[in-house]
Amino acid sequence: MSSGVRDDLLAAGLAVFDRAGFEGATVAAIRARARASNGSFFHVFGSKLELAGALFLEVLRHYHAAMLAALDPMPDAEQGIDRLIRAHLDWVVLSRREARYLFEISRNEWGEDIRDAQRVQNARLAEGLERWRAPLVARGELLPMPAVMFVSQLIGPAQIFCRAFLSGRDRADPRGEVVTLVACAIRALVPAGRVNNKQGAGA
Repeated sequence: MSSGVRDDLLAAGLAVFDRAGFEGATVAAIRARARASNGSFFHVFGSKLELAGALFLEVLRHYHAAMLAALDPMPDAEQGIDRLIRAHLDWVVLSRREARYLFEISRNEWGEDIRDAQRVQNARLAEGLERWRAPLVARGELLPMPAVMFVSQLIGPAQIFCRAFLSGRDRADPRGEVVTLVACAIRALVPAGRVNNKQGAGA
């Protein structure tokens, strides 16, 4: 079976899950959207759940790639914080359907079969972040803290804005808050004496 059929089914699954949710989605609706036969679907995926897991990994890979691209070329502490937050917000807004699937629709309880592959992908992202972060911590340009705490301080507040946007509770583009989000993250992650206050003392 060609990769084209698999890609078509994943794209169709994303569209149907976005419209109907996981529970409301059916194999028949996904097949119809992909214009694939019943035999084609089950040749590629054993079930709707298997397709959902494969789609989760594909979307996660796209998100991680966008985040790691923000660190190339390797930035300094404040530039990196700024780029990573902007990369997160841009990906959520410009890939809204994928972001909704990753952050709003996917569920831990139906991901056991993909857990190992997810850990591998998460480890790649963590390694990429650490290649940038560790030397800055060693030079005193970023505050020392566990990696999980660093990511929560970096992306957590932006994620709150993004969830409201993705769920439809707030229609405002979350990128409108990027300056404040970056400033808050810098205050949380960069030692006070290292902050490069480009906005001036009155900012």
